[in-house]
Amino acid sequence: MSRAMPIVAALAVAAALVVPTVSQAAESSSVRVSFADLNLASDSGAQALHSRIVRAARIVCDREDSRVLALATPTGKCRNQAVEGAKPAYEAAVAAARHGTVTVLETAAIVVSAN
Repeated sequence: MSRAMPIVAALAVAAALVVPTVSQAAESSSVRVSFADLNLASDSGAQALHSRIVRAARIVCDREDSRVLALATPTGKCRNQAVEGAKPAYEAAVAAARHGTVTVLETAAIVVSAN
């Protein structure tokens, strides 16, 4: 049971980082993805940030029903472009972490946008 507590706490923090951005997606086509809580010098931290970027792309590229064939292609294209658009910032953040560059926590975020 005591092992589950850190996992539950981590999930709660991750949810808190994404939940406020959902309301932003309704107002605009971009979402701020924080990585202040991640160790990007580790592979698991970098993968966690990539997963957050993919989730953010799903939020900003939300279509009424992307299961409809006519909407599936544009939705997929939008999501791919959103992830690719965030790639330079992602790579810079990971490189900075792995080379010991200090990042101020308040600015530790990537903006994922839809075109």
